[in-house]
Parts: sequence; structure tokens; C-alpha cells
Amino acid sequence: MRTIWNGSISFGLVNIPIGLALATQRDDVSFRTLHRECGTPIKQKRWCPFHEREVEADELVKGWEVAKGEFVFVEESDLESVALQRSQSIQILRFVKLADVDPVYFDRTYYLAPAAADAARRPYVLLLRAMQDTGMAAVGKFVLWGKENLCLIRSHGDTLAMETLFFAEDVRAKNEIEEAVVATKVQKAELQLAEQVIESLVGDWNIADFENDYRRDLRAMLEAKLAGEEIKRPEPVAETPVVDLMEALRRSVENVQGRKQAAKPGKPKAASSGSGSRRKAPARKSA
Repeated sequence: MRTIWNGSISFGLVNIPIGLALATQRDDVSFRTLHRECGTPIKQKRWCPFHEREVEADELVKGWEVAKGEFVFVEESDLESVALQRSQSIQILRFVKLADVDPVYFDRTYYLAPAAADAARRPYVLLLRAMQDTGMAAVGKFVLWGKENLCLIRSHGDTLAMETLFFAEDVRAKNEIEEAVVATKVQKAELQLAEQVIESLVGDWNIADFENDYRRDLRAMLEAKLAGEEIKRPEPVAETPVVDLMEALRRSVENVQGRKQAAKPGKPKAASSGSGSRRKAPARKSA
């Protein structure tokens, strides 16, 4: 597995060599902005609206906005005065119960890869097994790309995973929401119906069961467009508004039960709707 950072986990006198590898990567479709007339990608220019001209790189400076439209210039030498010391170590500060850590603080997940040598791999496995047996996770700090990061190291199957964490000041307060929730009362009958809706949708957790429908449909549309087919816009589906909460809950239960009955073995599945009939379109412009 390709690593983007190599260092070690340090706690006490223990030093475990590891490599940092990305655990997640979005697979979204990306677009470029083109000039419609010729299909050429557009370049973004640095433009000063005050002088009404393009600005060169050596004319740029960082600015900290202290008030609307008021800035303090910040030079590279200023930033160097508070620069973090380069380090290749994840310093463990504390071990905590993994169940006590609220996922709201999770930022991005990485895998921690052990060293290739067998002798250097044993401390990695020892830490992993100990954390699995105790249900503990390690909170630490490390420097990556010039920034200090708070992190949580946890077991993920037979791998050590690391979550970069938001600091407490980065997570917004939810007091206003909680006060509104506490002040709102629900009826017992409503609660029973809501629990019935939840029960009707209970299933096993398997991430492979969930597909990004928009991403799939977007790629299918792009392939059809590439083949020169005409893309028809689907007709909007009119929904009957439901005002009464109890009626909405009852309909939800009925809809789920209806879908379960239709999905039972032996019954033919309804054909999935496509993007509609397509006709051959004129040849597309090429850049």
C-alpha cells in the first residue's frame, strides 16, 4: 500500500515504525469549465479589481481580515516565527475508551501500515492486540504538511486506523437545537408509530448494500451523451402532501411493508426506469 507519510508511534519508551496511507478517496465525476465556442478549458487568472489588471505571483501577499475589508499583511517570515518543528512521530498523549469518543470529532481516516521487517512489525501487532482486548484507543498529536493534527488511533479489524480529529473549538455548539428538542413534546401513539417505522426498516449493516445512485446515473448519462444519444429530462413526480403527522407515519409503515412484499422471491421485479427514450443527436463538438 502506498504511504504518504512515514514515521513512528511513540508512547513512553516504545517506538513503533509506521506508514500513513489514505483509507478513503472520493470517486466523484469531475468537470472542467470550457469555452462553449471552441471547447478549450478556461484558465483562472489572478485579477485585482482595484487596479483592473492581472497580478503576477510575486505581487501577492497573505492577509488576515480583522474587519470587513480591513487586512493585516502576513509575510512568510511572520509565519516562520510560529512554524511547527518538523517531526516524524505521532506522540501518544492518552489512552481512552473508544466508545467514549463521539464520531462528530472524526475528520479523515488513514490506515497505519506496519514496517516491512518482521522484527519491527511485532510492536505494531502487540499494540493492535492490546487495544482490541481492552477496547481502548490512543489520542495523540503529529505534524503533517506543516499543520498540527489531533488524532485517534484505533483498531479496525486487523489493522491500526487513525482518525484525524477536530479540536473542541472546531465543533459548533448544539445547545440551541437541544433546547428546542427538550421543549417539544410528542404523543405516545406517535412514538409507537415512529418506532414501528424504524422496526420495519431494520437490517444488517453492510456498506456494499448502499450505492451512490446519483453517481451511477450521472456516469450513465455521460456515456449516453458520448454515444451521441439525446438526453431526455425525466418528468417530475408529484407527491401528495401529508399534513397530519400520524397519517404520515401510517403511510410510511404501509409503504415499507408494500416494498417488502414486492421484493419477496418469486415475484418479478419492476423494470428500472432509465433516462427515457433517446434519439440520435448530431455529432458532438471536439476540443
